Amino acid sequence: MPSFDIVSRTDLQEVDNAVQSASREISTRYDFKGSNCSIERSDSSLVIRADDDFKLKQVQDLLRGHLARRKVDAGAFDFAKPETASGGTLRQEVSIKQGVERDLAQKIVKAVKGAKLKVQAAIQGDELRISGKKRDDLQEVIALVKDLKISQPLQYVNFRE
Repeated sequence: MPSFDIVSRTDLQEVDNAVQSASREISTRYDFKGSNCSIERSDSSLVIRADDDFKLKQVQDLLRGHLARRKVDAGAFDFAKPETASGGTLRQEVSIKQGVERDLAQKIVKAVKGAKLKVQAAIQGDELRISGKKRDDLQEVIALVKDLKISQPLQYVNFRE
């Protein structure tokens, strides 16, 4: 019985590379000279520090640009509201989304069942397994999920006959 998995994975090595190149650019750019701007990664989150709102927006744009060059989808990042830190600076938490959240998985399962396709959808932890008798049905599910316009990047992996 053919099946495939719907997952959401972010390559953390590419995120590290993008953060390092963005930090290198921050240290060499003239408009950041003498400022306290930085980007740091710990486990599954980033911390952006900046002197003011304007510089925070510049660092965000810089980070998004470097992520795009590394082919990391910016939809995998959840930018929290900036908060004030010591010394009158701003700090912003950016969480990296890994895995399909339960609410999103239920939304996908509901859409698949509503389309009356002859497939089964099962939530397995932070993945979604779709199985059916025909390969064409599975391809229709992929097209259906792509049409849902989900902001989080999804990958379709582990296709088996």
